[in-house]
Amino acid sequence: MLLLLVLCGATAFLVAAFLVRYGRGHTRRYGAALPQRFHRGDVPRLGGVAMLAACTLGWFWIALSGHLQFTNQLRMDWVMALGLWLVTAIPVLGGIAEDVTQRLTARYRLLLTLGGGIVAVAVLQLSVERLGVPVLDGWWAHLPWLGWALAVLAVSGLPHAFNLIDGYNGLAGLVALICCFAIAYVALQMGDRQLAGIVLSLAGATAGFLVWNYPRGVLFAGDGGAYLWGVVIAVACVLLVQRYPLVSPWFPVLLLIYPVWETLFSIYRKLARGQSPGVADALHFHQLIYRRIVREVFHDDEARRMLMRNNRTAPYLWGFTVLTVVPAAVFWNNTAVLMGFTVLFVVSYVWAYVSIVRFRVPRWLGR
Repeated sequence: MLLLLVLCGATAFLVAAFLVRYGRGHTRRYGAALPQRFHRGDVPRLGGVAMLAACTLGWFWIALSGHLQFTNQLRMDWVMALGLWLVTAIPVLGGIAEDVTQRLTARYRLLLTLGGGIVAVAVLQLSVERLGVPVLDGWWAHLPWLGWALAVLAVSGLPHAFNLIDGYNGLAGLVALICCFAIAYVALQMGDRQLAGIVLSLAGATAGFLVWNYPRGVLFAGDGGAYLWGVVIAVACVLLVQRYPLVSPWFPVLLLIYPVWETLFSIYRKLARGQSPGVADALHFHQLIYRRIVREVFHDDEARRMLMRNNRTAPYLWGFTVLTVVPAAVFWNNTAVLMGFTVLFVVSYVWAYVSIVRFRVPRWLGR
């Protein structure tokens, strides 16, 4: 496991170093007037390339170790490795195309992630076969197409959720890293080294990327990187619940409630204002924290001042994420407790959002 982490981390670090060195002159300029831009200068948005390369190497290394019967093999055959790569590559390569050209519309990217979800159900046999609620599970079992549809929704929706929270240096990357370790922990509790190896490959790739992304922000994950995090984590969560009845279906819900609820709340907020959910704005939770909680950094260089404020934003959301990941990892088999913490997060999020909007931020939070 440690070798896999190091291998993927080193690969992502080296590929990212190449992109940082040569990517600036080959990356189209990202519009300076866009509301979601909170940095100065032209930064390559190709972190997804580095992480996809590292994950590809990690997954096929797992399959090769099983074929050669290495010690501590993780037992993943070539069919699983190729299927996982195909499911991941469909949306991620589309996201990378958008990062490079800035011409792939949101509709086409949504179709690509939807295609990845359908392929995941067809090739990896994904299905959400239970909801963890006895009253509904009996009825759910008689309608298998609902399990397939929910699996497609998870694999196609989570990439966009990670893309939505990917607004500041280190924010989405560390959220993904924490989630990967939590999934690996539960998978190892079940004795599933294969599934743990899949997410640890992503964890290593993410760590190698984060060296360049936080705090200096010389490389961004882009749509490709966000889609990679979302697809792999969604597939791993569905597989974990599908394979082991002891794991509550609400474990991944609580684990990923921050990006998921941020997305759902943003859709509601925009519809309530008469806007299309696909229109970008600067009213997401992390953007409000940047503007109304993070203290101004006084410096003559405007670019450095913006960078320092950018870097101070992510830790607020990291702490918010830990408050969901820790109970998810501790109570991974207790549906009632997981549901309770999920409701508590939703209530806390809405309260915090409304407080910040109304300039009623607690004094301790603004320090």
